[in-house]
Amino acid sequence: MVKIERILCPTDFSDISAKAYDYATSLARHYSAKLFLEHVVQPVTAAYPYYAFPDAVNEMYWNPSEHPGEQLREMVKTHAWNGTHPEVVVQTGMVADSILSFAAKQTVDLIVMGTHGRRGIDRLTMGSVTERVLRKAQCPVLAVRNPLHDFVTVEKGKDPVELRKIIFCTDFSEHSTRALTYAFSLAMEYNADLTLLHVLEDIPGGAELRDATVKAVHELEKPIPAEARNWCSIKTSVRVGKPYQEIVQLALESQADLVVMGVRGRSPLDLALFGSTTQRVIQLGSCPVLVVHT
Repeated sequence: MVKIERILCPTDFSDISAKAYDYATSLARHYSAKLFLEHVVQPVTAAYPYYAFPDAVNEMYWNPSEHPGEQLREMVKTHAWNGTHPEVVVQTGMVADSILSFAAKQTVDLIVMGTHGRRGIDRLTMGSVTERVLRKAQCPVLAVRNPLHDFVTVEKGKDPVELRKIIFCTDFSEHSTRALTYAFSLAMEYNADLTLLHVLEDIPGGAELRDATVKAVHELEKPIPAEARNWCSIKTSVRVGKPYQEIVQLALESQADLVVMGVRGRSPLDLALFGSTTQRVIQLGSCPVLVVHT
């Protein structure tokens, strides 16, 4: 059973962080969860000399906001919906480490964060931060990037997020099992259509491909609870090709609102392989990605 009682949403006050906050508030409402909105002030001297960045970057870090707490409260006010009252948190230190430390101390069940930084320097700020949090977090992480189609509503009184179509990706390994429980839970909470996807790779055509497809469909159907179809629409899909390409393509074709993926543990080999499929789907995909660790 999925437990989401405490949600952390780090923000750098960028537009994509605001979009991530919309997701966090919606999820907090659906799961009746406590929400933390966090900003970390990281002086550039914590990691780099002043001459390491161009002037625009130096200006942002050498002159951080004097009142980040006020910015957080203003963000809450301008994005208020249905009486959501998050706890605002301001910390000083290395951004990723501060996020991970706070999440561990507060036993957070889900981290929701944007994948792009401010002023076009996401590789130096939020991009690298998000990657580190994805690798190290002890809880699932929802990575929100700027979507090709926008399903965050701004209509007054409406839920800021509408998850209508969810894709769950599986390679039938153990690390996919836990992620599937999140996919089912979210589909039920949002009354969304759920597609279970498996990608066949390096399979020749003909009878071998047909046999592999039939077997894959059977494996996809096996974990579906008998009652699940009473509260959401579920279908299976088997595609052939590179996993990340097929996942990205299906999400684009179906205008999916969310992709759910399981990743392996944290051994050195697992961490080295993390970026292959999962990171590419996050970087190239058309919608947010929920990453669930075993």
